[in-house]
Amino acid sequence: MSARTLERILEHRIISIIRGVSARDLPALAGALRDGGIRCLEIAFDHSGAEDAAAVCRKIETLSRIFGDEMLIGAGTALTTEEARMAAAAGAKFIISPNVDPAVIRAAKEAGLASVPGAMTPSEALTAFQCGADIIKLFPADILGPAYIRAFRGPLPHIPVIAVGGITPRNIKSFFAAGAVGAGVGGGLANQALVDSGAYESISDLARQYTESVK
Repeated sequence: MSARTLERILEHRIISIIRGVSARDLPALAGALRDGGIRCLEIAFDHSGAEDAAAVCRKIETLSRIFGDEMLIGAGTALTTEEARMAAAAGAKFIISPNVDPAVIRAAKEAGLASVPGAMTPSEALTAFQCGADIIKLFPADILGPAYIRAFRGPLPHIPVIAVGGITPRNIKSFFAAGAVGAGVGGGLANQALVDSGAYESISDLARQYTESVK
């Protein structure tokens, strides 16, 4: 399963990171993102205490049921093996984390999911890759910059990276040009203010600005 998931992530290149959107609004948001060309969604676990893991997994299950194979649904901010297993049971196809935890990587791979842990240094990235990670989430990308990705890929060209953090329609191409295979986009795309006002056409327009960069 993870090979096909990896293929789709590399094909579509942009992952929309969704955090804190209500279960009521989530299907409409996902539909707006789909209409703008987005095909990969990360539903993030909330470790602030505002929403428990089971509620996040219900969102993953709902979106997986509504969109089927049309969209690739994964879990984000997965910090424990239990979260990885719960997400897999809910229908997630990939696990994204902000850190490198070999146990979480193994849990994702054992469940047949693609693993995308977060790293900042070459040592962290290489450790994650040796533990079975499929792609490395380089974070925070806006602070590190495209030049960092270009330098990173000098000695480690075999490790695919996605840029996450501060990615905009204006700078995304520079990260791709530097060698990133994809990008994760949070509030700049799944904009809570637009969701609250029901401005889903505006969200679709934003999504098109990002997906045009892939073309």
